[in-house]
Amino acid sequence: MTFRMADAADVPVLVELVQSAYRGDSSRAGWTTEADLLEGQRADPAMVTAAVTGPGSVVLVALDGDGAVAACCQLERRDGYAYFGMFAVDPGRQGGGLGAGLLARAERYARDEWGAGEVRMTVIVQRAELIAWYERRGYKRTGELSPFPYGDERFGVPLRPDLAFETLVKPIGP
Repeated sequence: MTFRMADAADVPVLVELVQSAYRGDSSRAGWTTEADLLEGQRADPAMVTAAVTGPGSVVLVALDGDGAVAACCQLERRDGYAYFGMFAVDPGRQGGGLGAGLLARAERYARDEWGAGEVRMTVIVQRAELIAWYERRGYKRTGELSPFPYGDERFGVPLRPDLAFETLVKPIGP
């Protein structure tokens, strides 16, 4: 795999990738599906454009041997840390180490380019297998919960009433 920064021309492909990794029947081909928790959109062109072009934000993409986007993630530069989000791996390519490689690349970028001391993210608490995956990569649960944005369909339509996010943190050192 090769890596590069996304640009505005990548937005349609990134929207499709993020949607396919988390929502709908296509997401069931991989293990990151949220299809039993949420339906509807995971990201739209405006959200992805803001992630790609916004100040203090970068989107890293992993390209396969043919130059196609196979995975992506967003980093936002915040005060002393980097926020990690919009992480998606093509469902047919999950389980082969691509996601772990991209996550490690994002952590190095945050440390080396921004001087970030840690990476933070939020994960739906009901995603026990995903939280365990992050824990195996050095992330710690903080117990800090935030509510799911019920009623804001830009983030999906919840299929259960108890969704919440938990913050995970990993020190990466300067």
